[in-house]
Amino acid sequence: MVSVTNLTVQFGGKDLFKDVTFLVNARDRIGLVGKNGAGKSTLLKVLIGMVQKEYGTIVVPHHIKLGYLPQELKVSDSRTVFEEALTAFSEHNDIETELAEVQKELEIRTDYETDSYAELIDLITDLNDKLQMLGSSNRDAEVEMTLLGLGFKRSDFHRPTAQFSGGWRMRIELAKILLKRPNVFLLDEPTNHLDIESIQWLEEFLRSYKGAMILISHDRRFLDTVTNRTIEISLGKIYDYKAAYSRYLELRQERRENQMQAYLNQQKMIAETEEFIERFRYKATKAVQVQSRIKQLDKVERLEVEEEDKAAINFHFPPAPRSGREVVVATNVIKKYGEKVVLNGVNLNIERGEKVALVGKNGEGKTTFIKCLMDEVEYQGTLTKGHNVHIGYFAQNQDELLPPDRTVFEVLDDIAVGDVRKRVRDILGSFLFSGEDVEKKARVLSGGERNRLAMSKLLLEPYNLLVLDEPTNHLDIKSKEILKNALLQYDGTVILVSHDRDFLEGLVSKVYEFGDTIAKEHLGSVQDFLDKKKMETFRELEATRKIASTTKAEKKEARNILSNEEKQLKDRETKRLQTAIKKAEGNIQRIEAEMAILTEKINDPKHSVEQSLYITFSQLQTQLEAEMNSWEKLGEELERL
Repeated sequence: MVSVTNLTVQFGGKDLFKDVTFLVNARDRIGLVGKNGAGKSTLLKVLIGMVQKEYGTIVVPHHIKLGYLPQELKVSDSRTVFEEALTAFSEHNDIETELAEVQKELEIRTDYETDSYAELIDLITDLNDKLQMLGSSNRDAEVEMTLLGLGFKRSDFHRPTAQFSGGWRMRIELAKILLKRPNVFLLDEPTNHLDIESIQWLEEFLRSYKGAMILISHDRRFLDTVTNRTIEISLGKIYDYKAAYSRYLELRQERRENQMQAYLNQQKMIAETEEFIERFRYKATKAVQVQSRIKQLDKVERLEVEEEDKAAINFHFPPAPRSGREVVVATNVIKKYGEKVVLNGVNLNIERGEKVALVGKNGEGKTTFIKCLMDEVEYQGTLTKGHNVHIGYFAQNQDELLPPDRTVFEVLDDIAVGDVRKRVRDILGSFLFSGEDVEKKARVLSGGERNRLAMSKLLLEPYNLLVLDEPTNHLDIKSKEILKNALLQYDGTVILVSHDRDFLEGLVSKVYEFGDTIAKEHLGSVQDFLDKKKMETFRELEATRKIASTTKAEKKEARNILSNEEKQLKDRETKRLQTAIKKAEGNIQRIEAEMAILTEKINDPKHSVEQSLYITFSQLQTQLEAEMNSWEKLGEELERL
């Protein structure tokens, strides 16, 4: 579907990546991984045409649509949420407008035998085919389902988008991309602004999607659930694995171990050969053997061990001063914004040494509660902080609060007090800011760099309560693991707001679920909480199904059962469609297998690639799309039947 050959992109005069080559095939679910700054987001921007390449070729067939969700986006419009989501169907609208115009012209034409009349008939057929391929005949229902899945309430549908925060605006953009049904999704950290339930909905959507995708995410579990292929960017090169993230880690370790073993074996052979040559170089009786060994050595293709990027943040939180047993006690906390009640009677108790997660859908009051705790907003009720409690606070938008014109060094030096000022550079170094990096202005830092800089402020003094609101946004997987280990070793109390299940699992022992203006306590791990939530949802689903099945039974009884003849016709048609679907699936598997063989040949650096391979690949791609379209139509017919 999309081919990238010998791609080179530079940044600041240096190669960000060089001679990158890979193919994106139909149904590929690619997880694009690597450290912050490795070039993942840039690669997506190059594919979509937002960043120019230095060398190489990118081939995207004209009929292939790309859907791109950036990591950050500034948008402004005057539509409601529902109206903005409906703009995803602009292509449908254009086709329908053209179709109406052609049909109107046909109504007044009487030259039925002319070529131009036949061309109009062909055009109507083509336009109808395009509409059928685009699908989504019931657009309002599609929009409603997608917005609800991403966490919007029906009461939000007709609110102006300008009333929503940046995170919710990103959800609207994600909804539009999902509704457009592109051939290839390019998604840059789509889960950053989603709560746990919305992430689970998105997982199910992407798993069942028939197109391809390239996905950047720092949510390990999300990658494992959604992807089937992993492309790693490291030190300007890419490494392609036909596996999801966890399996990729195992394969990468195996590859590096095998590579190291092969390298050591070759080095031993070279050393032994050179020793033989040196020992017998001047002995006439060994001249033939020496020359043979010299020629043998010249022919050896020297193996190299891939350079490994081992740079990582390295820190631990200062020991926590002892606090009272009760650290935070909330009693009947109420918070309203105008007429909107966000919290209405929140009660919770957090004791010394506990690590607690606040979870729930966005907009249900988690961050509002944190702001109440930090006295950033007024509230009703009582929020008591225990004896000698000293809070270290990481706000959800902490990275946005950094002074844009101060350097990295100045951001910390401005607030450091006493002897810790002597350690500012050491603290920055532990968060990967060294050399010229410390002189960068905050405004030019990437999302991950801003997050790391904001996190480093927590090391300037000892705290015994850490309040962290979405601390893992923009952090790569390795950095998140290091932060998690630092929190596990921390001997103080932690309150965490996070949607990252993998990060929370094993870290917290209590969960407060915010919803319907209250906070509900759940003892146990995050997985225990999620399992319980699934059971609750399943019970609700079963109850809904029972009501639906009862209603259907009553309707069926009222209008009588289908006649035997109708049943037989229906059975025959069902069997015909099932046979046709099975045949189409077999053809799809055969074509994909042939494409996989071609892909290996094209990607094999040891052999030159003939143009005929690309032509054959393109032909197979066309056949695959035709078979997939046929398979989809047959499936829709069977579903309707």
